[in-house]
Amino acid sequence: MKRFIVAIDQGTTSSRAILFNLFGKPIYSSQKEFKQYFPKDGWVEHNPNEIWSTTKKVLIDVINNSKRLKGKILTIGITNQRETTILWDKKTGKHVYNAIVWQDRRTAEFCNKFKSINGEKIINRKTGLLIDPYFSGTKIKWILENVPKAKKLAKNKQLLFGTVDTFLLWKLTKGKVHATDATNACRTMLFNISTNKWDKYILKSLKIPKSILPEVKDSSDNFGLTAKSITGKSYPINGVVGDQQAAAIGQSCFTKGSVKSTYGTGAFVLMNTGEKKIYSKNKLLTTICYRLNGKITYALEGSIFIAGAGVQWLRDKVKLISNASDTEKIVKSLKSNSGIYLVPAFTGLGAPYWKPNARGIICGLTRDTSQKEIVRATLESVAYQSYDLFNAMKNDGLKPNLVKVDGGMIKNNWFSQFLSNIIDTKIIRPKVQETTALGAAFMAGLKIGVYKSLSDISKNWKIDQKFTPKISKSDRTKLLKGWDQAIRKTLI
Repeated sequence: MKRFIVAIDQGTTSSRAILFNLFGKPIYSSQKEFKQYFPKDGWVEHNPNEIWSTTKKVLIDVINNSKRLKGKILTIGITNQRETTILWDKKTGKHVYNAIVWQDRRTAEFCNKFKSINGEKIINRKTGLLIDPYFSGTKIKWILENVPKAKKLAKNKQLLFGTVDTFLLWKLTKGKVHATDATNACRTMLFNISTNKWDKYILKSLKIPKSILPEVKDSSDNFGLTAKSITGKSYPINGVVGDQQAAAIGQSCFTKGSVKSTYGTGAFVLMNTGEKKIYSKNKLLTTICYRLNGKITYALEGSIFIAGAGVQWLRDKVKLISNASDTEKIVKSLKSNSGIYLVPAFTGLGAPYWKPNARGIICGLTRDTSQKEIVRATLESVAYQSYDLFNAMKNDGLKPNLVKVDGGMIKNNWFSQFLSNIIDTKIIRPKVQETTALGAAFMAGLKIGVYKSLSDISKNWKIDQKFTPKISKSDRTKLLKGWDQAIRKTLI
């Protein structure tokens, strides 16, 4: 009988489930998009019911296909959009407010006040993070202060908080498990990455009751069983890991100094720093890469808020393209960017700027500018933002020699090559590009002994294509000078 591992990959714009064989090869995939809600400028929300219903549908679809293939599912792993915040009623399971998405900037004003009262250094040392609306802590505070029902339930110890992994665990186990893993906990701005516990000082500062918080487990652990009424039979859940850390695991970034960069809705660079916490002097984040057997491996991370979301904007909002795949043909038809730069600060700017109130601009428009140049500028912006992150790492004394890339955008060969040109570094694209889901599958398989160790997992990683820089230093400098000028205009 064939044996499989299922990975649930709950992302910012869609929910997916993938059936993997034990060698990490995707056998079957199911995906459903769900609606994005923008109630006000800088606000981004999801309906938790839609997150759950799409996740449930794709999971059942994959389970049914495993039966068709006459296979046995050994375990389930979950990976998820991080920081996105859901609060719900412990008794009814109903959410008290929409999920506030990681991109949401509504708490920017409070964050500025919080910085002046607490000092960012204290928070940074405890959590590895900066005080920013991006993280879950201030989102929780906003719901508690603005949703009367949440306040009442919290008072009666009937309110639960979770990032998306926790919410899905709770739903899949029919309320039996309220837990998360260390990689998700460390993105809340409430978790002390040195003590490995929820931080009492921060909870008190934000007036968040500890009673609403989930238990924090290893990334590879026992997370309960799915309810038979949901999945037909009970399946063990043995892996939970935040999407960017999952991608690092899926890319086998297990050695100190190894780097992956993921290009999904946003873009995220993660460098494994081993047992040592490295605090950046250039506004990168110190985070947990994974926790196994209670032992933490740390990472340094840079976050870009708009990557693939920019392509989505081109398709859905300004309607310059019909499909994301159209972009490669369009950009290849142009000899240059014609001096056009787009800064996609649609929800502020992430690392290394951390400007929540910044907004997007297009520079260099002329009578000759067509939609093609704007499409190209959108793609180029992701490479330029990546350069900013890698330059910050370089200034921290940590320039990588090699970057493993993944995510939807790197299927575009033109973009992959341009990225290599701009960051001036060799990049490698893996054969299995669903690295986020793969990382969750690996963590689940590790717990039940399918994989004996991290080095055993590494044996399944294979190269698809390499890209090396093919641009002169002067051309690179010229392009980056134009980007620097565009960014400065955004920051005014």
